[in-house]
Amino acid sequence: MQMQTAETRTKKRSSRLAQLIRIYESGQVSELMDRTLDKLFSVEAAEARKDIEDLRADLLRFETRFGMESEEFYNRFEAGEMGDDGDYIEWASFFDMYRNAQGRLAALSDEV
Repeated sequence: MQMQTAETRTKKRSSRLAQLIRIYESGQVSELMDRTLDKLFSVEAAEARKDIEDLRADLLRFETRFGMESEEFYNRFEAGEMGDDGDYIEWASFFDMYRNAQGRLAALSDEV
């Protein structure tokens, strides 16, 4: 049931995005739409920046504790060199979230 709900949401989002593209392509966009989208991207980018800042603090905790940069750790973890200790799994999860937040910010703005 959950999968169907997620699929339905995805289809609805895709439909709305296609509608928005048609509006822009046909020149029917209003100043309100432009301002709203600008504000939306700004708010979402600020949220991504905050997530990055928070996740960076989490990563720094692990880097200090284990004496290794997160990227080096992650590469070694993915190569199977670090084992499956719970702390390592948590660190890898934080690093995944950090990279995802960076990707989101890049998609929302010209920042990385």
